Amino acid sequence: MTTLPHHTEKKLGLVIDLDICVGCHACAVSCKEWNTGAYGAPLSDLHAYGADPSGTWLNRVHSYEVKPKEGPAQLIHFPRSCLHCEDAPCVTVCPTGASYKRTEDGIVLVDEDKCMGCGLCAWACPYGARELDGAVGVMKKCTLCVDRIYNDNIPEEDRVPSCVRTCPANARHFGDFADPESDVSIMVAKRGGYDLMPEQKTKPVNKYLPPRPKTQGATANAEYAMPAAETVQPGGLLGWLDKALAVID
Repeated sequence: MTTLPHHTEKKLGLVIDLDICVGCHACAVSCKEWNTGAYGAPLSDLHAYGADPSGTWLNRVHSYEVKPKEGPAQLIHFPRSCLHCEDAPCVTVCPTGASYKRTEDGIVLVDEDKCMGCGLCAWACPYGARELDGAVGVMKKCTLCVDRIYNDNIPEEDRVPSCVRTCPANARHFGDFADPESDVSIMVAKRGGYDLMPEQKTKPVNKYLPPRPKTQGATANAEYAMPAAETVQPGGLLGWLDKALAVID
């Protein structure tokens, strides 16, 4: 099995602001385009225009309607990709050493020449962030666009992950969490950024900023309010999101 480094010089990762993400999927599309035409082997699409399309996406956006303690229901757009965990279970279960965490920056990567497509990393990841590329038979995941952030051949402002550069709402931010004075560290401290599913004890590097509560519109009329939906207790990722949003004041 693969071992994790005891310490990384940097902790590069993302801050995603759930308050201003508009669910446009620009980050997912940009990620797909960049990683298909740049780093590593292309991200395959199988029967893209057929009755049963499937494909490899390293970044996905889910949308949920939630009801805080007070105020109207909110539509929350929730981007999901690899969190580059400090205690990454996808790395420690890998039997070939294909999955590994870099000492210099903490990025979790896959050596596709070593990967045999066994899928153990996907089973171990509690966030569903691993993708099996059926066309080439190897596991793939977010690389934080490692081929962009160190690329001296592109303008400095482009040396960030493609999803960050593309986001039209400026909901995604990239930086070093090991530096308490970095922009991402300051954002997390000021806005109460949190881990996704901290009970898994994976210590994800990526953080989420909570959505701010919305107030009821001044012209809202209770006479036309929709009836309350039946209460359902969701589980898994949706259950965590429901609990997290329930504490919004």
